[in-house]
Amino acid sequence: MQPPPAATPALALADAKAWMRVELDEEDAVITELIAAATASCEAFVGQLLIARAVTEILPIQTGNWQRLGFGPVRALTSVEGVPADGAPFVFPVEHYGIDVDASGEGWVRVTQPGAAGRMRVTYMAGLAEQADALPPDVRQGLLRLVAHLYAARDDARDAVPPDAVTRLWQPWRKPVL
Repeated sequence: MQPPPAATPALALADAKAWMRVELDEEDAVITELIAAATASCEAFVGQLLIARAVTEILPIQTGNWQRLGFGPVRALTSVEGVPADGAPFVFPVEHYGIDVDASGEGWVRVTQPGAAGRMRVTYMAGLAEQADALPPDVRQGLLRLVAHLYAARDDARDAVPPDAVTRLWQPWRKPVL
């Protein structure tokens, strides 16, 4: 699987500072980095992108077989292109492929007539929420708690493990690894 696209911070700096009761701006750079780390940790733990963003994946074509996209929850599939070994990518005619988003937000693509293409480039939008303030409350609360934990423990490498409360908040959102 390809790495996920760069994460959009899932918390506003002001929200994290308010939660931690930090009033001065001198720690903003540190807290911003901790927000990015907490966002990436949450996405890795739950197996889903938090804030919606564009994803482009290149997959080998398995003619006629449905193939699951790597990131979710999928909000929209925007293009399916053929990628030949030699030559420029081309847009598949709509009758040469199928797309589906199932009830759990998993995206699926199948190519029935690949032509010269051995791979496909699929572009789609994926993420739990359009913006940080629309995240589910338990995901957001876990992020706030993890940022606060990392901030308080930044000088003690033994405290790098997220607190149990964080993983419990995120557990209902965790997708099984297939």
